[in-house]
Parts: sequence; C-alpha cells; structure tokens
Amino acid sequence: MDPTLPKKINKLYIMGGNMEGRGNRTVCAEFNFYLDPEAAYIVTNEFTCPIFIAALEFTRENSLTMEYFRNWVEQDTDKARFMKKITAKWHQKHGFVSYDSYAMAAAIDESIVTEYLECAVSVELHGRYARGMLVLDTEDKWKKQKKVVLMKKCNLEKFKERLWAALQ
Repeated sequence: MDPTLPKKINKLYIMGGNMEGRGNRTVCAEFNFYLDPEAAYIVTNEFTCPIFIAALEFTRENSLTMEYFRNWVEQDTDKARFMKKITAKWHQKHGFVSYDSYAMAAAIDESIVTEYLECAVSVELHGRYARGMLVLDTEDKWKKQKKVVLMKKCNLEKFKERLWAALQ
C-alpha cells in the first residue's frame, strides 16, 4: 500500500523461512512463510534494508533445555505467571524453542548472534510441495546484488539472559 515503506526501514529482523528445505507446516515450508508466501517474497526480494533472518533450523539448533523453560516460567512475576498460563498445553519436541524471541534478541543486541550466512534468497510461490519455502542461493548463481543475512549460531548464555530478563 505504501511503496516507499521499504526505504523507511533501517534494518529488518524476521523469524521465518527455512534453510534446508524441510518445514514444520508442510514438507518444505516453515509456518510463517507458508501462511503468506507473497509477503515473504516481497520482503526478501524488494526491501533494500539489511534483512536478518532467524530461520527454523537456526531456532531449533539453538534451543534451550526444558529445565530452563520450567525455571523461566516459575519466576515470581506477573509476566512469568502469564507465560506459564499461555504455554500450559505447549509441547515441544526440539527442547525449548521460543521461535520469535531469537529475531527479537538479535534486534536488541546483535552480538547475541555469533555466526551468519549471507546470500541471495527468494520464496517459492508456485510449487505444489514447496510453496512458502525459503530458497537460498548459496553459490551466487542468481548474481543478485541484494543478499540477506541468515543467522546460524548464537551465544546461548546471552540469549538466556535476555529471555530471563523479559519476564522480570
């Protein structure tokens, strides 16, 4: 609706997409990008600001223990009680993964992310099985000038401190 919006954003942090073609919503697509692949396509292809992506694999590979989660929600604060209540039926098979928190933590403190992959990307819009999949050009075959920054590793101690503080 506002074609000048991409030029008004300094940096963009996203939790979404996947780096290895395996999804959590479909065989090939991560939940967020699958729900609106056209929006993900526009952002990854047309926004000119630096884009940092916390993809599904990054969040899972940097998961925390369920013990941390239990202690986190047992803090004696209103925020912790609220978090405990809204996650009461939550089951996680990849440890404790607070998916969106990784992108938010990186936006607040970029030093939390310790390793990146920079490459051109796009989002599949038409595939029967791959619609919504984040496609990475790691070998620069597209020769696109615009690259995104994919988060690979993070300082888990700093990340845990940020999460803990969020419920204080």
